[in-house]
Amino acid sequence: MKKSVKNQTIYTILLLVCVLGFWLFENFYTPDTYTSPEGQTVRTTMPSYVLPTSTTGAIVHHDYFSLSYNEPYEQAEWVTYVLDKEHLTYDNRKRPYFIEDPKVKTKSADWRNYKGSGYDRGHLCPAGDRRFSEYAYNETFYTSNISPQDREFNAGVWNQLEMRVRQWVKKTGTHFVITGGILEAGLEEIGEEDVDVPRAYYKIVAKGSSKNLKAIAFLMENRPSSKSIQQFTVTIDAIEKRTGIDFFRELPDELEEELERELRLQDWKFK
Repeated sequence: MKKSVKNQTIYTILLLVCVLGFWLFENFYTPDTYTSPEGQTVRTTMPSYVLPTSTTGAIVHHDYFSLSYNEPYEQAEWVTYVLDKEHLTYDNRKRPYFIEDPKVKTKSADWRNYKGSGYDRGHLCPAGDRRFSEYAYNETFYTSNISPQDREFNAGVWNQLEMRVRQWVKKTGTHFVITGGILEAGLEEIGEEDVDVPRAYYKIVAKGSSKNLKAIAFLMENRPSSKSIQQFTVTIDAIEKRTGIDFFRELPDELEEELERELRLQDWKFK
C-alpha cells in the first residue's frame, strides 16, 4: 500500500513538472535567430508613406523587410521591402533551415505544417531578391515570410512576376514591394497549427517619392496559369476591398485616391 502511494506521488510530481515545462516553453521559449556573420547590418528601410496599415497591430521590422503577422491565419497579411539595383546579384547562397520568427510574439507557424501538404513554402520576400548578403538571404527563411503556394503557381506565373519586378529595378532603380495572400474566411488549412491556404495572392509595386509616386497592383489566383502577368493587373482599391488593408495612407488624400482607383499601365513596361 505504501509503495502504491509512493508511486502515485512520483507520477503526480512528474505530471506537474511536465505541465510546468510546457508552460515555460510556450511563454518563454525564443526560437533561433539568424545573425549577421560580420556582426553588423545595414538596414533597408521602407519610407513611411509606403507602409500599409496592419489589421492586427503585429508589425515586425527585420533588417531587410517588414511584415504584419496575422496569427489566426498563421502567416503575414503583408510583407514589404525595398529592392535596389545593388540588391540584384547572382551570389550563390546555401539554403538555410526555415525557422520561427523570434520577433513574432505569438510565434510564427512551424515549417513542418507544410510537410506532406502538397504546397510550397512560398517566400513573400523572395530569397532571390536578397542574394547580396548571406544574412539578408537567411532572413527570408523566417517562417513569418512564407505562405502555402501551389507549386506550379509558385514556379510559374508568380515567379514570372518576381522576375519582371527585378527587370524594372534594373532599368529604373529603386522600387518598393508589398505582397501577401488574401486572408479571408473559409480557406483550406494545413498542418497541426491550421495554416490557411490563400486562394489568391497580391503584389503592389511602387516607385518614386511621395510627391510623384507611381504604383501597379496584381491579384493572382493560387493556381497554375498560362496568362501573361499583365492580365492580372487590378486597381489598388480592389485589393484594399479584399484585404481590409489601407495602402499609402500617408499620401495626400487626392494623390492617394488617384493612385488607388486608376490603372496606369503606361507607366510600366512588360516587354
